[in-house]
Order: sequence, then structure tokens, then C-alpha cells
Amino acid sequence: MSERRLCALADIPDGGSKGFAAAPGAFTGLFAVRRGAQVFAYVNSCPHVGLPLDPVPDRFLDAKGTHILCSAHGARFRVEDGECVAGPCYGEALEAVVARIDADGGVWVPKNAGM
Repeated sequence: MSERRLCALADIPDGGSKGFAAAPGAFTGLFAVRRGAQVFAYVNSCPHVGLPLDPVPDRFLDAKGTHILCSAHGARFRVEDGECVAGPCYGEALEAVVARIDADGGVWVPKNAGM
């Protein structure tokens, strides 16, 4: 599988999130949430209406930092699997992207993620 480097692990604040513009040829951007040495990555598109989730750059989490939040209608998603736990798309899920962290701390995703 062909991959692309998304960023360095250190570029995502621990307990925080970071957005990434669409790759060349991709339709939507990605975002990642960091929990210690784990990174959870998703396509930046709400399953309810397809809008990006972030109201401002890199702001994907609720005020407590416990859930991913859609700025359009307040849906809340679990960080670990992207499942909607509250809101109009309850039971649906964000499109997950496999993220791999290499020995140098680089975060890698499939080249075609977001297409």
C-alpha cells in the first residue's frame, strides 16, 4: 500500500487535534486526534450532511476534549472509533483512516485517504 506522511507526532498536541488539507486529487481533508502515542485519523466530513467538522482550523474536539464535535449541528463522535454517540447521525460513524507512526515519530496514512 502506498502511503503519505501526514505530519510528525509532535505536530499534534497530546489530547488535541489537527486538521490537514486534502491531498492532491482528494476530495476532502483529514484530521487526527492524539491520545498519548496513539493517533486516530478520520476524513473531515460529517456523515449527516457531508460538511467539514471544524469551525476553525484544528478545532475538532468538544470543550472537554472527550469527543469529536461537528460544528454544523453538534453531533458528538467517539475519538477511538468515530461512532456518533449523540446528534442527528446517531449510530453512524466518521470515515476512519488507518494511521501508522514510524520509529522516527512520523504519522503516515494511505495515499488515497479522503478520496
